[in-house]
Amino acid sequence: MRKIVVFTLLVMSISQPRCWAQSIADNAALADRFMIGIGGFYPTSSTTLRLDRPDGGVGTSIDFERTLGLDDKKLVFDATGRWRFTERWRVEAEYFALNRSGTRTTDRQINWGSQIFPSNVQLNSSLDFSDTRISVGYSFFKTEDKEVGASLGAHVAKYDAGVDSPQLQERQGAKVTAPLPVLSLYGEFALTRAWAVGVRLDRFALSYGDYDGNITAVNLDVQWEIFRHFIVLGGYRNFFVKLDANKDKWHGRIDQSYQGPILQLQASFR
Repeated sequence: MRKIVVFTLLVMSISQPRCWAQSIADNAALADRFMIGIGGFYPTSSTTLRLDRPDGGVGTSIDFERTLGLDDKKLVFDATGRWRFTERWRVEAEYFALNRSGTRTTDRQINWGSQIFPSNVQLNSSLDFSDTRISVGYSFFKTEDKEVGASLGAHVAKYDAGVDSPQLQERQGAKVTAPLPVLSLYGEFALTRAWAVGVRLDRFALSYGDYDGNITAVNLDVQWEIFRHFIVLGGYRNFFVKLDANKDKWHGRIDQSYQGPILQLQASFR
C-alpha cells in the first residue's frame, strides 16, 4: 500500500499542470450521473464457521482456511454501479463472489451439524460466499469539488458451506442468505479535474428475526480519469461480520473478515 500511495502522488504531481488547467467542477466522480465499473478484487480471507446440531447441540468452531485448507487469498471479479437521480440523491450497488474448496486431514474431532468427523480422516470442504451491497444515499453537503453524505442499505451475504469425508462417505452441507442492513457515511473529494479520492464506512449491529450480529465495512478509493468518462479506480476494502443465524438450513455462527486491494475500470455518463 505504501508503494501504491507513493506512485499515485508521483503521477499526480506530474499531471497536475494539465489537470488544473481544466475546471475541477468537471471531475467525473462528482459530476457524472451514471457510473458502472468492473475489475478485480484480491482479498485475504479469514472464515470461522459453526454449524450446530438440529437438536440444539453446539457444533465445533472451524477455521476453514487453517483447519480445512481453503486458500486465504484469491483474485475474484467485482462489479459496481451508481446512479445520481438528483443532485444530492444516489443509488449504489456492488457485487462480488468468493468460491473456494480445500482438502485436509484433520488432527481433531469435528462436530459439523448432525455429522461427527473423527480425527485423522481426510475432509473435503467447500465454501461459496457472495456479497451484494445496495444502498440509497443523500449528500447533505455538496459542492463542485466535494461531497459528504449518508445512506441506508444492506449487504446481502450468501453462504453455502459443506464438509464431506470420502473415507466415511458422509457429507453435511448448510446454506443461508443473510440480509444485513447497514447505515453508511461516505465522502468524495476532487483533488484536480482528473483525480479524486473517496471513502465509505458501513456499520450496523442488531438483532432481528432469525439473525443476531454486526457488520463493519470500510472502503478507501483513489480515482484517475485517464480519458474523458473513463476512470481507473484503485482502492482497498475491509469487511468484518459476526452473525448468529437460526434458520432451517443453518443453525450456528459466522465470523468472517476479508480485506485487500481492488482495481477497476469504470465508465461514467452525464
